[in-house]
Amino acid sequence: MTDKKITFGELGLPEFILSAVSDLGFETPSPIQQACIPHLLNGQDVLGMAQTGSGKTAAFSLPLLAQINPDERYPQMLVMAPTRELAIQVADACEHFSKNAKGIHIVTLYGGQRYDIQLRALKQGAQVIVGTPGRILDHIRRGTLDLSELRFIVLDEADEMLRMGFIDDVETVMAELPEQHQTALFSATMPEPIRRITKRFMQNPQEVKIQATQRTAPDITQSYWKVEGFRKNEALLRFLEVEDFDAAIIFTRTKTGTLDVTELLDKNGFRSAALNGDMTQQLREQTLERLRSGSLDIVVATDVAARGIDIERISLVVNYDIPLDAESYVHRIGRTGRAGRAGRALLFVEPRERRLLRNIEHLMKKPIDEVNVPNHLVLEQSRRQKFQEKITKQLEHHDLELYRSLLEDMFTADQSQEDIAAAMMMLLQGKQKMILPPDPIVKPRRERTEERGRRDRRERENSRSAERRGYGNPQPMDLYRIEIGRADGVEVRHIVGAIANEGDINSRYIGHIKLYDDYSTIELPQGMPKELLQMFGKTRVLNKPMQMSFVSDVRSHSGAERNERRGGKGERGERKFNDKKHRTFNERGFNERPRGERKGSRSRGRG
Repeated sequence: MTDKKITFGELGLPEFILSAVSDLGFETPSPIQQACIPHLLNGQDVLGMAQTGSGKTAAFSLPLLAQINPDERYPQMLVMAPTRELAIQVADACEHFSKNAKGIHIVTLYGGQRYDIQLRALKQGAQVIVGTPGRILDHIRRGTLDLSELRFIVLDEADEMLRMGFIDDVETVMAELPEQHQTALFSATMPEPIRRITKRFMQNPQEVKIQATQRTAPDITQSYWKVEGFRKNEALLRFLEVEDFDAAIIFTRTKTGTLDVTELLDKNGFRSAALNGDMTQQLREQTLERLRSGSLDIVVATDVAARGIDIERISLVVNYDIPLDAESYVHRIGRTGRAGRAGRALLFVEPRERRLLRNIEHLMKKPIDEVNVPNHLVLEQSRRQKFQEKITKQLEHHDLELYRSLLEDMFTADQSQEDIAAAMMMLLQGKQKMILPPDPIVKPRRERTEERGRRDRRERENSRSAERRGYGNPQPMDLYRIEIGRADGVEVRHIVGAIANEGDINSRYIGHIKLYDDYSTIELPQGMPKELLQMFGKTRVLNKPMQMSFVSDVRSHSGAERNERRGGKGERGERKFNDKKHRTFNERGFNERPRGERKGSRSRGRG
């Protein structure tokens, strides 16, 4: 592959694509884009191996969107992604790339979103489908997604789909495609199951392998904060207070995030504005001009909206939400350190996002230093210094003598000037208190985990003791049976992945999972809607439907297991979940139901 720099116009893309790319601030294609786009435009299959993601979304979206026929209202392009977050990100990028093409409609399909929304969008006729494997396969089986005329399929982050247990679903979907179609597969690694897919479903694929390269400038200081002990919004305010910056850009993952963070900053006295894809080009340019002129200090932006920003004032970049691919991080921090000036980049990393941090460090070929949230002493020092600077500047005012005489008239001679000055300081500090209480002590994660383990053991013992006394299990959980087990090769992680992704249930709301030879049991919060249970009944794990069915509530869990050992289900185990009246259990992980459906009492014979 050549290192010669070329433009997007030289790759053979149509004008409506080129104009959208130009509006987004792209100038020259990245190496993977330069290599993949000509192959895909020529109708060839492509096998892309990019270690940490280097602009691959545009690498497959631009050439395939260029070939969509907007007059035909059926699915022509399908993109499968391992997570709903990545699916949404890809769909959002496709929306921007095709904004100048009339008639191209894009639908996103993933677990947790209401079926009626997806069905309505599919019936309106969409040419581009982006989604997760489980939900795509579900729509195919329901007959609501017809891929018989599909022209292009993209598998994004195939190795991640393998890790999450979705690869069998991927193969099932691939087997449903028409014989004549074009395939693009992208994967950071190439394990044997992925290689098997390339041999079975791809025709003489063109292999494109991009090595990670160091992309950071030496004058950008990078650090990350592990989200712990403080909420992200509170930590953001502390960092902004103590950082010495001229102008800053804060990156969030979603459009809603830009609005939420901007509202937070406005309430705390920062001159800020949001920058996202819902804004018109004129309003976007006005916002950037305000930042450039100094009437605005902070913009809160999404990746797509920030493309092409080149403002020398920006000396701080805050990654409030970590990007899903390392290449986006490179683009983000490139907004600072311009014109030879020093820049600062700060990254917020939640515990479950450590893998993304490792990807970034791999691409940068250097570790990123960890920092702590500024404590109350650092915050106090920063506020006092700024207050002192304001007072020192005011001492030079020419009307100061008039106010000194006013002070003498207002107060008696026996009142000390130090006391008066201290009282004025208390009044002037406002919300920015200069004397702060000590921060709460945050114990190390290992110590907290050990304490939580001891607490859980005590709760389980108390629960068993209460059950022996007839009080039952205080945890509002129900027990369900699924018809897959060890003999099917299933592991706990496969079940958790399917439940969490398809049901939009946070994994912390998933209770105990027990694996048997021919089936498994799982505890889920009480009040699961009937529609969700029906969906789980059809959800497939390792290409086999779970066929979930209600067994009992957890307080009769042990009795249910004893009945099963004796070969009977028991009275409670025979009761169908359909008879249960739905309630709102948003705090237990389920989506909140409409107010009109919240009434009703529990109907398990507990009165």
